[in-house]
Amino acid sequence: MVDNVIAVRDIRKAFAGVQALDGITLEIAPGEIHCLAGENGSGKSTLIKVISGVHSPDSGTIEMNGKTFSHLNPSEAIANGVQVIYQDFSVFPNLSVMENLALNAEVAAGRTFINWRRMRATAKAAIAKIDFDIDLDAKVGTLSVAQKQLVAISRALMSDARLIIMDEPTTALTKREVDALFKIILDLKARGIATLFVSHKLEEVFEISERFTIIRNGESVITCLPEDLDHKKFSYYMTGREFDDARFTPELVVQEPVLEVSNLGVDGAFADVNLTLCPGEILGITGLLGSGRTELALSLFGALPADTGQIRLDGKPVTLASIRSAIAHGIGYVPEDRLTEGLFLERSIGSNIIISEIDTFVSKVGVFDKAKADAAAADWVKELRIATPNPENAVSTLSGGNQQRIVLAKWLATKPKVLILNGPTVGVDIGSKHDIHRILRELAAEGLAVIIISDDIPEVIQNCNRVMVMNAGRIVAEVDPAVTTDSELAQLMSKDSASLNGKG
Repeated sequence: MVDNVIAVRDIRKAFAGVQALDGITLEIAPGEIHCLAGENGSGKSTLIKVISGVHSPDSGTIEMNGKTFSHLNPSEAIANGVQVIYQDFSVFPNLSVMENLALNAEVAAGRTFINWRRMRATAKAAIAKIDFDIDLDAKVGTLSVAQKQLVAISRALMSDARLIIMDEPTTALTKREVDALFKIILDLKARGIATLFVSHKLEEVFEISERFTIIRNGESVITCLPEDLDHKKFSYYMTGREFDDARFTPELVVQEPVLEVSNLGVDGAFADVNLTLCPGEILGITGLLGSGRTELALSLFGALPADTGQIRLDGKPVTLASIRSAIAHGIGYVPEDRLTEGLFLERSIGSNIIISEIDTFVSKVGVFDKAKADAAAADWVKELRIATPNPENAVSTLSGGNQQRIVLAKWLATKPKVLILNGPTVGVDIGSKHDIHRILRELAAEGLAVIIISDDIPEVIQNCNRVMVMNAGRIVAEVDPAVTTDSELAQLMSKDSASLNGKG
């Protein structure tokens, strides 16, 4: 029997009386691609930090290379072949690719003077291990997310890694970039290097993983093979909840459009966009990165004013020359990056919710009615089931799913006619994803017109009654998700726009 790369047994860890890990056991074989899954707060991050030596467990053992440890420090973890690639990749954006790759080796060797020729040779050897073609002199801050990730992987392999832990590695990657990452993971497998793949994206974990370990509330729920589970069981083991997989069907669509867009264009971003949206609908707009989908959303929200075409709201022509004008006309926008564009992380939950309608809590003489504002915030916390003991807590204390609900609440408080959501469930776990989709369906049933902009194909297939496909800045197809498969939609997204237009 081949020894495990690592085995953690009966690991327990508590913080201030809260049991983060409660008897977790995990074994990973050489070259194995093992998925660690669980909701936000399930204990995944704590377990990673125990394995990498950041946290010392309260009890349990860690076995590596024939040795048994009660705890590790980071140097011992690295010496035993453990490398962690976190979501932010821990790269230095102001340094070059070469410096990011080679400086650690220079420091570890105790060298006082830098030898640039040696550093370049070290960096070349590192990227050659994964056949990564990159300008070694490029500043890492100028690279794409996928390129930064490959720099982090190259650096990890410089330390004779036997186990690479990838923490939510595909959050900001396109499908093409995910495919490239999976090829690298399979190459690592062929060389006997194991991967612990931490994710909650079902399609991806079923595609790449050879075994699953699912944890919930700090406890091991199940370790099994992919063929032992389907998506529904996987979701149940992660959340303890059963979800309805029924596709969205509008309950009552008002046939008079609330939004009409004719030949809309922004030079260099998109052109000739035509669409209509009625109250009660959820319209999906999908496309690969660079298709123009985000620029279209920004244009409809006044952040990227159109150069050509016309927008009508309730049948009347409008000019959306600014965000303020879009809000005044009843348009809300949930951005793709909620952390930098949608929230004030260190401010309270309540103040984030009421910020878009703060003027309504100020009297004519300029007095702010805090009690009224607090009551409104509390109502939205209850309405959207935001998990917090106190709306005065900072937004930064919440999970990604709850942060997204706060962004939703902020815009719903303005009573919009049209709500545009760009990547509404990026980075949230399965339970929160289902909850956000439920909220959007309920809002549509109440007469709100909703646009979901997403490259998450199951998301738009399940939750939209129409889906428009963008490619190279143009709408190239419109499909009925009730009769369109995931693979058919993926093909439309990746096809050349000229050939699509030629067909129709």
